[in-house]
Amino acid sequence: MNALRAFEAAARHLSLSLAANELHVTPAAISHQVRLLEDHIGLPVFERNGRSLVLTDAGAAGLRDLREGFAHLSDAMDAIAALGEGGALSVSVAPSFAAKWLLPRLQSFERERPEFDVHVSASTQLADFARDRVDVAVRYGAGGYPDVFFEKLMTESVIPVCSPSLLRGAPLRSARDLLRLTLLHDDSPDNDPSCPNWDMWLRAAGVDDADVDRGPRFDQGSLVIEAAILGRGVALAKSTLAAADLQAGRLVRPIDAEHRVDFAYYLVTPRAKLNLPKVVYFRDWLRRQAAAESDARAVA
Repeated sequence: MNALRAFEAAARHLSLSLAANELHVTPAAISHQVRLLEDHIGLPVFERNGRSLVLTDAGAAGLRDLREGFAHLSDAMDAIAALGEGGALSVSVAPSFAAKWLLPRLQSFERERPEFDVHVSASTQLADFARDRVDVAVRYGAGGYPDVFFEKLMTESVIPVCSPSLLRGAPLRSARDLLRLTLLHDDSPDNDPSCPNWDMWLRAAGVDDADVDRGPRFDQGSLVIEAAILGRGVALAKSTLAAADLQAGRLVRPIDAEHRVDFAYYLVTPRAKLNLPKVVYFRDWLRRQAAAESDARAVA
């Protein structure tokens, strides 16, 4: 098993050093385990070119089966653990969605199901269900995820938002009026092609002569929202992420404009975990929370 884990890590990173860091051993130990595997199967799994590794045909073929095997082992361990009461529920979400949407609501799930300890992993990287032992992910995307179960939770739209303090001067009546404020830019890596930046949004509103290159930029949607709350300027925010701050009065919509985007939020889980009690309970809770959010947005 140690040789297989060493090979899988080295093959994923194509580096003995990175594999060693992941498994908390030395590169020499990884190299030794890989040699044991090669001696056992009678074939090389890597071609070594200086410090770099290249998978051989045998290594590439074995890696596919090995990853499937590790995934089955992980699912089996989860199924055994699920026979008992409670346990850990691992949820993978993007940092902004975690901060602005999931965490403010999570206490209600913990009250409903105190037997589960929720572990939230916030990352812009998509969860690897086979490697990361993630039970459920919420992904912002176009759907159509292969080899997993997924269902749409909520659609998304983009709206301009700012602090109420910025509206104390001359009234803002049109998109052009927003140019009197500092434009805050959302450079989130998970933004989809249909999500407008300021140039796209203003042109769609009939303002095609604006200089929109200036202004602070942020690589997370939650940060651009916090900057707007602090009165730094006006932001184009995802309505799902801004909803709580709008309801609390920390943000306002300076003009009534909304742009629907193509991406949506999806619950994603391995099919092998779909009927685990912890996934069933969390999925049901998440669907209720998403429905309430959609209803509130429709009324607003």
